[in-house]
Amino acid sequence: MSLLTRRRLLRRAALSASAAGAVRTGLAGATAAGVAATTTALGGCDSPPERRTDSEPDRGLRFPPNFGWGAATSAYQIEGAAKEDGRGESVWDTFSRTPGRTRNGDTGDVAADHYHRYAQDLDLMRDLGLRSYRFSISWPRIQADGAGRPNQRGLDFYRRIVDGLHERGIAPMATLFHWDLPQALQDHGGWENRDTAERFADYADAVFRALGERVPVWLTINEPKTVVQNGYLTGHHAPGHRDPAAAYLVAHHLQLAHGLAVQALRASGVPGRIGPALNLHPCYPADETAEAAAAARLYDGYENRLYLDSVFKGEYPRDVLADLGPGSRMARGIRDGDLKIISSPVDLLAVQYYTPIYVTGSGDTIQKWPTSEAGWQQIYPEGLYDTLTRVTRDYGRVPITITENGLPCPDAPGPDGTVDDAGRVAFLRDHFAAAHRAIRDGVPLESYHVWSLMDNFEWNEGYEERWGLIYVDYPTQRRVFKRSAHWYRDVIRRNGL
Repeated sequence: MSLLTRRRLLRRAALSASAAGAVRTGLAGATAAGVAATTTALGGCDSPPERRTDSEPDRGLRFPPNFGWGAATSAYQIEGAAKEDGRGESVWDTFSRTPGRTRNGDTGDVAADHYHRYAQDLDLMRDLGLRSYRFSISWPRIQADGAGRPNQRGLDFYRRIVDGLHERGIAPMATLFHWDLPQALQDHGGWENRDTAERFADYADAVFRALGERVPVWLTINEPKTVVQNGYLTGHHAPGHRDPAAAYLVAHHLQLAHGLAVQALRASGVPGRIGPALNLHPCYPADETAEAAAAARLYDGYENRLYLDSVFKGEYPRDVLADLGPGSRMARGIRDGDLKIISSPVDLLAVQYYTPIYVTGSGDTIQKWPTSEAGWQQIYPEGLYDTLTRVTRDYGRVPITITENGLPCPDAPGPDGTVDDAGRVAFLRDHFAAAHRAIRDGVPLESYHVWSLMDNFEWNEGYEERWGLIYVDYPTQRRVFKRSAHWYRDVIRRNGL
């Protein structure tokens, strides 16, 4: 890898909309004016409502029958119980307990205490009217050291979750890996070690055989790009490295782990559908110059095609491989047959959309739209439409589920105890409308999971950012439906806007 490519990768990660911590370090380019513009554009996340009713005028935008309205969470962000019932250490336990790594030194040791309050939370999902719930399984809760005989107490916890969902008429959607790699595997190289992909397949097989017949949809790896960029380029996610040479070897091994898990499900004979969960960021030229178009194309290669092409075409983008160089650790780590494994046929694609990226001719990024409290997130619903239609156009009519889309707001209870997140309502309304238009234009979209069900541990941001439909008062663990939850319940009942 050349020094120029190394610098480009570090700059790309720093400027990427995925870099959730960039707003604090000045890397994302978000300005105070941009944040103020968001407040104006969205009516202010904490502004008083114009009326106190949950319903809205019927826009006549109906979604397909049995559309899977849902919400999403992940294990480390909500479960807590970090040292209970045989759970081992994860890289996020290590990272969050290291001074200076997370805002206010927050950890996921308790989080939203979902491990102990899951029955209450399942009732809240039922009251919200959810038809689907996307959650993740904690690998170190199943295998404390990332290998060996599975921990029955961990499997039993997730069996209770799955059974409880079925009892309430909610379809389970389980993610196998949402970033909480067992620390014991990290101590042996983590995702830089090819063997970790093999260990992941073993873990996946154990979970399939324990829960498989009760889980209709499986997701393999959540946002491999974020692990690569935030964990190995900027270093503000676990494991906290800044190593461009290692980063894209990690990308390859994550993709390999995905393919091996798909093969494990097929071999197990357990029924169920499976696919990857990719955060896709549409990359647009910042201007009409040929230089900006070329830079945006390469940026798209790193952000999107690296993951989509390998899964659906059985190849990595040539422009990305050329940019990395033939001597890169990634290029040297690809073995014969790897891409055949990675492109094992999947049943669906999980798409996670938060923001667009605008790329200049020099390869930098600029802000064109108001930003949210997460300074990397530009508010642009049209980007969701463009992403969904692009996937269908370029990769065929693979069924799609949206597994994350949401907005952080400065939520706080008012004098009457209610939480009025009007901005989140406006954000979701506009993105639902964009999804409806994509369906109308031929996208096979099956379901939509809002991020997130409840406030939680937001990685390196700790508990400062609140993304939930449900407010969590962390000292008491009291849950409160926000205005957006009441509104979303009405959307689900109506099956549209």
